[in-house]
Parts: sequence; C-alpha cells; structure tokens
Amino acid sequence: MTSDQCDDASSCPWSEREAELLAITLELLQEHGYDRLTVEAVAVRAKASKATMYRRWPSKADLVLAAFIEGTRSASVPPQTGSLRGDLLEIGRSTCRQSREHMRTMRAVLNEMSHSPALQEAMRDKFVLQRKLVLEGVFAAAVARGEMAASAINDEILDLLPGYLVFRSLVSDRPPNDETVRVLVDDVLLPTLTGHGKA
Repeated sequence: MTSDQCDDASSCPWSEREAELLAITLELLQEHGYDRLTVEAVAVRAKASKATMYRRWPSKADLVLAAFIEGTRSASVPPQTGSLRGDLLEIGRSTCRQSREHMRTMRAVLNEMSHSPALQEAMRDKFVLQRKLVLEGVFAAAVARGEMAASAINDEILDLLPGYLVFRSLVSDRPPNDETVRVLVDDVLLPTLTGHGKA
C-alpha cells in the first residue's frame, strides 16, 4: 500500500516511502511468516538502510504491527450503503477478507502482544479503537435514519461483529464467509438493535 491509497492524504501517518516499506513488510510476511521475517530482509528488498528502518521502527514487532495497521486501513473507513443492514454486511465482509489476507500477521502480532505492553497499547489505540469508531458511526447514522434507538448501543454490541469474525478466522477450522456474516447480521445483530430481523 502506498500513501496515495489513503482517502485523505492528511490522515496518513506515513510518508510515501514509509508506506512503501510497510507494504514490502506485508509482502515478506505473506511469503515467509513472522518468525522468518527480518528487518534486514525488508531493508534489502526496499533498498533502504537498516539504520533507517530501526530509527522508524525500533523492533521487528513494531514494524509488523505498523504494517498490519496500514494494510487494513481501508476497514477504518465507514461504509455508506444507506441502510444499517447494508453497512453491517459490508463491515462483516471486509473483516472476513482482511482476516484471510492477514491471518499470519494477526497471529504473530497477538503473540507478541502477550509480552509487550507497548504493543498492546498500540493495537488498542490504532486498530481496535478505529474499528469501534467505524461501528459507532454506522449506528449513529442508523439512529438518525430512525432504524434503531441509541439506547441499543453498548460496548458488547460494538465488539460482537468484528470480534466474532476475527476469532473464527484465527482459531477455527471453519473460517467465516459471507453466509457467516449474513447469519450474524440478520439473526443476531439486527434483532438486537432494532427489535426485529431483516426488513
């Protein structure tokens, strides 16, 4: 991913060169996995100096987390389908696609987070919170359209859709698909949020 893929250039935290380095990191992760990835290999493929890499990302874990967040940036943009159901379906499908694409990276990041408070904080602030804000925006739009009441929103509901789909992607031998998303939206979320199922 390069910086020109951001919807708003001012919202991109990286320079064009940094975004290129992160894209190369994701490529190497897909090819070799976390354990075999080295900062030096990224530097060689990108024709960058190791010193430059380590100044920007002090450890491999920092680099991988930054690459993962950049690689999933599109999921932090709220869908605008015009309906609550449409928006939830789009978020679910996007979560499934990105979970499949970045599964090895996600597992590596989660493993590193278990013994790195700094990574836990970065994941919470730069990834989890952004997904929560997307859902809050979708629910606010649905409230404004009269599709649901604001009182239906709580932290458990905000966690349910992305949390369940990522969990299924990481630990189950039945990865989620479009039908998983449809059932979760139509049979669980919509009845809870609106008091009735699919319109």
